[in-house]
Amino acid sequence: MKQLKVGVLGSGSWATAIVKILQTNMRNVNWWVREPEIAEYVRDTGVNKAYLSSVRLNPRLLNVDTDIKNVIQGSDVLVLVIPSIYINAAFEGLTPKDFEEKKIISAVKGIVPEEMMIVANYLETKFQIPSRDIGIITGPSHAEEIALEKLTFLTAASKLKPMRDLTFELFSCSFIKIITSNDIYGLEYATVLKNVYALGGGILKGLGYGDNFFAAYVANCTKEMKVFIRHVHPVERTYYHSAYLGDLLVTAYSQFSRNRTFGQMIGQGYSVASAKLEMKMVAEGYFAAQCIHAINEKYKAEIPIIDAIYNVLFLKRSPAIEMRKVIDIIR
Repeated sequence: MKQLKVGVLGSGSWATAIVKILQTNMRNVNWWVREPEIAEYVRDTGVNKAYLSSVRLNPRLLNVDTDIKNVIQGSDVLVLVIPSIYINAAFEGLTPKDFEEKKIISAVKGIVPEEMMIVANYLETKFQIPSRDIGIITGPSHAEEIALEKLTFLTAASKLKPMRDLTFELFSCSFIKIITSNDIYGLEYATVLKNVYALGGGILKGLGYGDNFFAAYVANCTKEMKVFIRHVHPVERTYYHSAYLGDLLVTAYSQFSRNRTFGQMIGQGYSVASAKLEMKMVAEGYFAAQCIHAINEKYKAEIPIIDAIYNVLFLKRSPAIEMRKVIDIIR
């Protein structure tokens, strides 16, 4: 069987790390890089100077293109790594026909805000991609550690085994170990929620709370995550799995967490607007807090931690007051 052609859509840190993984497996990669200047630099040097500039890629195994249609047409498998808030704009002008017979692996950690859908549902609904051809790859992971080839366990999820096996084949390498799951929707929501909780943890750190309380906070986030996901997709699942608890832990505690950093700035007194200007990369938890709040208007799950974070970010309420409310519900 011929080797499938793989395309990566997106050019941030996580996309760059994924290209590195694929090239470690000696994969030729079609890569959509939106900015012409960055695309040209990558072609010439094998370096993404905007993100993870320490990573050296092999230009001979890269086909970098600024036209997303070219990358989609030239690939059998697409790895989607565009931040969720930009997916709808990036896919403007594309139709279900463009994705016929394509397999898509989402590495996105957010909700498409225009549709209020996790990515798997968005791809099924808007582009009529069969669920058998959709998979996800998720953490616990930070792109920065993958760039350093630190041992990382990722989870490959899809409804059907062939798609899980394909994801396993593409991503397994000396420093990436793959766990498989069929819980594609639960894992997508967990990936979204952990960013919001990490942002809230950053607010606590910015306010001066220590590790003792932070640990209790994270434990209660795990319980609340379970409550919400049970409401939106009620099946049995193991929440101490690394893709649930592990991903929450690494995002809440790591120095590389953009969401924690963003929240810490809010806790230290930055306005949301000034924190957004200061950050050079997207903090998915900011947008996810609004999306989860909107989705929960339908499900009415009790998620007081998310509510408090939403109140700080979007209702401009006092971080100190809202976080004291969180203290009152910790058990």
